[in-house]
Amino acid sequence: MPTINRISAYLDDMREWRRDIHRYPELAYQEQRTAGRVAGLLREFGIDEIAEGIGKTGVVGVIRNGAGPTIGLRADMDALPITELTGLPYQSAHDGSMHACGHDGHTTMLLGAARYLTETRNFNGTVVLVFQPAEEGFAGAQAMIDDGLFTRYPVDAIYGMHNMPGLPAGTITVSPGTVMAAADAFSVAVTGRGGHGAMPHLAADPVVAAAAMVAAIQPLVSRNTDPHKTLVISVTQIHGGDAFNVIPDDVTLGGTIRYFDAEVGAAARRNLETVVSGVAAAHRVSAELDYRPGYPPTTNHAREAEFAETVAVEVTGGPAMDQPKVMGSEDFSFFLNNKPGAYAWIGNGDSATQAQLHNAHYDFNDDILPIGASFLARLAEIALARD
Repeated sequence: MPTINRISAYLDDMREWRRDIHRYPELAYQEQRTAGRVAGLLREFGIDEIAEGIGKTGVVGVIRNGAGPTIGLRADMDALPITELTGLPYQSAHDGSMHACGHDGHTTMLLGAARYLTETRNFNGTVVLVFQPAEEGFAGAQAMIDDGLFTRYPVDAIYGMHNMPGLPAGTITVSPGTVMAAADAFSVAVTGRGGHGAMPHLAADPVVAAAAMVAAIQPLVSRNTDPHKTLVISVTQIHGGDAFNVIPDDVTLGGTIRYFDAEVGAAARRNLETVVSGVAAAHRVSAELDYRPGYPPTTNHAREAEFAETVAVEVTGGPAMDQPKVMGSEDFSFFLNNKPGAYAWIGNGDSATQAQLHNAHYDFNDDILPIGASFLARLAEIALARD
């Protein structure tokens, strides 16, 4: 069974929803208009229950049809602090904010599935539609869980999907196991003794110490980690000094640590602590490490991933494909740490013609809206199949 014809007939409406959401992007926990638009459409569809304000700005819709299991379907709603440069007619009207990750498309695909499932109700059980805020670094999934999401709506399994530039448009891939990395953050405050740039021997230079730390951090990957394991440590910022002839008192540096295996992450943290303290001592400065655990790895459950793969093959008509692992992170991981489920990729188009995620030139491919909506709808219909 390819894309559901009834959902394909919604394409013009879905395109309008998606471009409207795109034009008015809202950052984490500010998704008031977006949440209102979502809730308004759900009311138009006639779904059975709508709850707003879960996890601050999250929306939950419920479709019931008889007794049976409960399935959760999730989409994210927030935008990024990026100034859009696409020049499209529906370009962001909010300067400095942009849907540069396709959450406008994810929300629209779930709305399309919601409309279809409400109209047809070709299932026995309950479908819980989770429209989540604040995925981009602010753990909106955990906020919804903390606000009682799974207590109020105890789903048996939950599924989500993210578009992926570089995969052929409409391709859907999903595999068991870890598919996205954990993302931790760290910062180091280096404190020395400032002085004149012409007399460095009278100072304790935090700039040189910070530079040495950056150099010493890199071998934590190449010389301290099993090459069969995956670890990325990136120092992404250094701040210090105001004048060319003054050695400052303080320098700060920071970055990110990403891994699939929790043991690798724990070892990286211990090794980072050793490097920071050792280099500081060698340079006669002090250093304070602030390590901030972030999103855990996104790990698909085997049974649910295999089920989702069969649905993907049915909807796309293509062969099963392995889901590429990526070092990006995703707070859907919090859902998967609480409930069985799986997270899939849907191709947004060839990378030669489609800008990458988190890029000021990125745009979601509207042609894949019916495919993604059909995938979500069929997950519900098959999981809650009538006897």
